[in-house]
Amino acid sequence: MTGQVWGGGAAPAKSALCDQDADLLQDARGGATDGDAGANPDLWLYRERTVAVLRRYMRLSLEVGRLPSLLGREFFRTRVTCDHTQTFEDTVIFVHDIERCLDALSEIDKTLIGLITFREYNHYEAARLMGCTRRSIVRLYSAALDRVTEIFLKWEILTALPARELDRAQACQGGELEEFLVNNSE
Repeated sequence: MTGQVWGGGAAPAKSALCDQDADLLQDARGGATDGDAGANPDLWLYRERTVAVLRRYMRLSLEVGRLPSLLGREFFRTRVTCDHTQTFEDTVIFVHDIERCLDALSEIDKTLIGLITFREYNHYEAARLMGCTRRSIVRLYSAALDRVTEIFLKWEILTALPARELDRAQACQGGELEEFLVNNSE
């Protein structure tokens, strides 16, 4: 594949993100808009945990003897570590499950996660490599993490936060709501 930044290939053409940023954001969302009724507005709460799971996937996939699918090819270690906290089979299953989740992402999402999460580029460096603004990278990367979070929640890789019911009947100030007169002259 040409244009794979995460695999060491050439960066996409400069106009790929800069000129069509809104179209790419729409495509990366799968056609969804900001007012999409099915979108979970609380996905941002999971972003740090999602990044932690992705970094764990990176570390464990290297232990298994493979580079993560977003980084490209097979890789075999020459040195073996002995500090395993789980079985080899559990590690292989975890790596396989995360790879299947990442396969559901768009190419732009995969590129951003590969650059920022796995290769630990900052947003400025990723923007330079992708040929767009840092602002676009921040927006697209956040959206990519939210999509990964949705997939992880669906596959139960992440545990959903408990739902809280908001008590909207109680006013936070002023006591009970009665008739409100605009003018006190009557």
